[in-house]
Amino acid sequence: MKTKRLSGLLLAACVATASFVVTTSASAETTLQRIQRTGEVRIGYANETPFAYTTPDGTVTGESPEIAKKVFAKLGVKKVDAVLTEWGALIPGLKAGRFDVIAAGMYITPERCKQVAFADPQYQIPDTLLTMKGNPKNLHSYADVAKQADTKLAIMAGTAELGYARAAGIKDDQILQVPDTTAQLQAVRARRADAAVGTALTMKGLASKGGPQVEAVSQFNDDPKHIGYGALAFRPEDTDLRDAVNKELHAWLGTEDHLKTVGPFGFDKTNLTDKKAPELCGG
Repeated sequence: MKTKRLSGLLLAACVATASFVVTTSASAETTLQRIQRTGEVRIGYANETPFAYTTPDGTVTGESPEIAKKVFAKLGVKKVDAVLTEWGALIPGLKAGRFDVIAAGMYITPERCKQVAFADPQYQIPDTLLTMKGNPKNLHSYADVAKQADTKLAIMAGTAELGYARAAGIKDDQILQVPDTTAQLQAVRARRADAAVGTALTMKGLASKGGPQVEAVSQFNDDPKHIGYGALAFRPEDTDLRDAVNKELHAWLGTEDHLKTVGPFGFDKTNLTDKKAPELCGG
């Protein structure tokens, strides 16, 4: 009886120890290890053509999701799940674990660098304005908006352009914050805003979508420091995942396959950059 009892105790101890080891190993597993083990990764995005958006049939596409699909495939990941959220909720959603990476064309800024770990940029791009046809108020810069107190500018909440506008002297009562680019287009068409601001590609896309009533301003005078550098973003503790992605990006960006992948979204060789995240973060 004692032998059986002892054997039972030893067995229970072994099971408990094995359970502890498995639990400890699982808790120590990094995001990179998990996505390579499961073959699945979750990307977070906000609807902003051409960077990341949902097509009418429910497909998630755009420059950033397509790059994510290619790069993660090189890391052995076969399934990319996409989580739609508003732009301003992307970083909180990443930190809360709703997804593993932000694939939304997010600009690298010093402030964001305090919250996330950016990969090196996959593109560079300037901004411009969307206005009614003919640009009635002759707006060609943030300064032009600031000088006309009755002028309203539609800006997507949480974007770098919000800071640029305020730095240029545009008052908060001149700023109409909206959740997405569709709302920017609607604000201009409904004349609730005299202009909307965003990346040149986005504003050109909205002009095409909005019809003959609106146009993207062809000459926008902006501070060169405002050129946007977009990148994938990771949780600060996932630097091993970020570094693995960077390695694949550096080998792939600028190749024929890369340019073919982003071409349908309006990107070409002029959008390539040799900037690195640390210098854009101010490091």
